[in-house]
Amino acid sequence: MAKYSLQFKLMVIRDYLESADGFSRVSHRHNVERGLVRTWVAAFQLHGEAALTPSRSHYTTAFKLAVLKRLYKEGLSYRQAAAIFNIANKSSVMHWQQQYERDGLTALTRKRRGADVKERNASVIETLNGSNDAQRTQQELTDEIVRLQLENAYLKRAKSLGSTPAALSTREKTQIVIELRRHYPLAALLKAAGLARSTFYYQSKALAAADRYAGLKSAIKKLFERHKGRYGYRRITAALRNQGALVNHKTIQRLMGILALKSSIRRRSKYRAYRGATARIAPNQLNRNFSAGRPNERWVTDITEFNVAGQKLYLSPVLDLYNREIVAYEMARRPVFDMVRDMIGKAFQRLRRNEAPLLHSDQGWHYQMPAFGRLLERRGLTQSMSRRGNCLDNAAMESFFAVLKSELYDRESFNNLAQLEEALRGYIRYYNHHRLKLSLGGLSPVQFRHNNSSASITSKVPA
Repeated sequence: MAKYSLQFKLMVIRDYLESADGFSRVSHRHNVERGLVRTWVAAFQLHGEAALTPSRSHYTTAFKLAVLKRLYKEGLSYRQAAAIFNIANKSSVMHWQQQYERDGLTALTRKRRGADVKERNASVIETLNGSNDAQRTQQELTDEIVRLQLENAYLKRAKSLGSTPAALSTREKTQIVIELRRHYPLAALLKAAGLARSTFYYQSKALAAADRYAGLKSAIKKLFERHKGRYGYRRITAALRNQGALVNHKTIQRLMGILALKSSIRRRSKYRAYRGATARIAPNQLNRNFSAGRPNERWVTDITEFNVAGQKLYLSPVLDLYNREIVAYEMARRPVFDMVRDMIGKAFQRLRRNEAPLLHSDQGWHYQMPAFGRLLERRGLTQSMSRRGNCLDNAAMESFFAVLKSELYDRESFNNLAQLEEALRGYIRYYNHHRLKLSLGGLSPVQFRHNNSSASITSKVPA
């Protein structure tokens, strides 16, 4: 890990506190990991400037025990615990927890060369006798940490169900106790849940009966995970119907709520390539008619921008309005004309001799270039452009960008542009061949094109 001076850390912290930007923008601006910025800010807010130069002193067993007790009691993350106790590295807290859960309280004491287990146990007790827990035995301290672990695990499971422990139903409490019973004593779990033993066994028996939707829940989870959380209940319903299941979308919506499965949320694109009227502006011949009766009848195109650690990547695709398939695309590190020229060249390769689609775009400078117009004229394509400053005239392309960013770019983190490029290629392949569209009858763009072309050929064959 890079070494940062105190002055640099203070500069980054001041930038975060004095600006309206979040951790991501500040980290990109200073070329620092986002997690480091969060750690520095949290430590500074709790302990001041002294927390930015933590000492490398060895921590006592009593100190480690105090950290773990608060970690379990309040459900803190490793970063939060390290900030509160002014610990140099959050991984130390994680290491202490792993040691304790694997080997017990004696694992928290420093190992001395040649010391055996009895000596280490004596060292632990001696250390604890000098702390605030002097009147408590080692077993009592261990039992308390186990209790705090149990309560923390119970609280996290309750939150995963979208509720608080007090608002849980008896059935939900029983489900949590059953899940945690492999790791904790039943009596302690029932006490934490506030359940009588007889109530627990009654509910357990009821839950043991066959779940009416057990198979459907399993199928929903598999589809949700296969599509990496990109499908909401409508597409899950369509996918299940394609598999032959007769299901209602309201049932899927309810079961996804029970399973706490929620799809992505879209964000708006920001990149604009308009530089004013630099050449001929084509009329808006598409006129928001985002439909087509056959493949390669109407195309739309645009450019969108991605940012990874201050470096930018541009994507230029062509979308067929017949089935919303990405016909061709090109990526570049700068929004140069060559990117658009190469993209349209790839798209031309998809055309048959008698096909000359209408191509619609915004008024970006790439599409106003005389060279671009000549390319279209040579192939017989008709050019159409949105009205100035009206993104709704190219809503189909904007919709694709919104889906792409919400389902890929906003959900995953990338270390460099090469990773993003590979992910974009994979997503476009997935989008064309596997992602279901409700407007296409629950088929992917390629499936829709193949099915309709097959039907068209069949209809032309004489009986």
